[in-house]
Amino acid sequence: MKSIIQLTALVTALALAGCSALESDKVDYRNSSTVRAPSLVVPPDLTQLSKDTRYTVVDGAVSASGYKVGQVAAAKVPVAATEVGDVRIERSGNQRWLVVKRSADKLWDPVKDFWLESGFLLAMDQNNLGIMETDWAENRAKIPQDIIRNSIGKLLDSLYSTAERDKFRTRLETNAAGETEIFISHRGVIEVYTKERSDETVWQPRASDPELEAEFLRRLMVKLGSTPEQAKAMVASAGAAKSVASLGTVDGRPVVQIAEGFDRAWRRVGLALDRTGFTVEDRDRKQGIYFVRYVAADTGANSEPGFFGKLFGGSSPKSTEATTFRIALKSQGESTVVSVLDSKGAPEASASAQRITKVIADDIK
Repeated sequence: MKSIIQLTALVTALALAGCSALESDKVDYRNSSTVRAPSLVVPPDLTQLSKDTRYTVVDGAVSASGYKVGQVAAAKVPVAATEVGDVRIERSGNQRWLVVKRSADKLWDPVKDFWLESGFLLAMDQNNLGIMETDWAENRAKIPQDIIRNSIGKLLDSLYSTAERDKFRTRLETNAAGETEIFISHRGVIEVYTKERSDETVWQPRASDPELEAEFLRRLMVKLGSTPEQAKAMVASAGAAKSVASLGTVDGRPVVQIAEGFDRAWRRVGLALDRTGFTVEDRDRKQGIYFVRYVAADTGANSEPGFFGKLFGGSSPKSTEATTFRIALKSQGESTVVSVLDSKGAPEASASAQRITKVIADDIK
């Protein structure tokens, strides 16, 4: 009887260990070519960072009144602040972004280091456009942490894999106040079996994950100086004010009507373009135009053309002219109208324009 109880306790402990490992590390990206940098160590000639002093013995007498004053001061610290230091988070619908009171030039290298330290390689690094994009990577935290893998997984870790890959695009943009807005957008693909043969697979696009974007925004806040607790509180307290985006027509052309001012509409359309697979080649905020081109997902494996690939005639079109558009935003009082122009700036009323406006409207909702 005693041996049975011991065995039951052992199995329960192993199960709890597996669950805690899964819950404590939900995001663990790794590219096959990524080499993780060693942890930073403070050199001995530099001052060490201050540590938690809650349990430090205080020299001298401590009065009850003094202790009470300390408690009152601590109680005044906001636990759900939306801004800490020079970093704050803003939200509209399911879209979030950071606003930092630093220039984009000063933020570029820290943001770049952030992605490298997170286990990614950069497939795009264009400071002049304010855009960087990671290569496709696998979230290793999604691999089940069973007893067998916990025992021998580290020795044969390469044998374990998931059927999903993710990439993230980061866009830095200066607003009218001279602050830098940082947007992170997610794109994902999933490996599925073909209908023709059960032993062949293809990679297909899957829906973007706003909560995964929020998680990396939280981690980036920590990189930029916030504590983990402050960053978590800021993400949780960001208001979820929703806007209304609807499809309409102007002079027979399809448009997206957004019930928000130009600034917010500009941010939201930019994130929608990033999420849906367009490459922003340039942008002119004063004119309200995004110059975009669609590039099919390259996951390093045979992939079936996704929605846009089929829309524009294949996953690897020879002519980039046919896939180049201008997305134009025009302010109309408290609302904004989004329309599609061709590569030369002429209004588009084609079926392609209708589908593009629908995709933008659906993402903003």
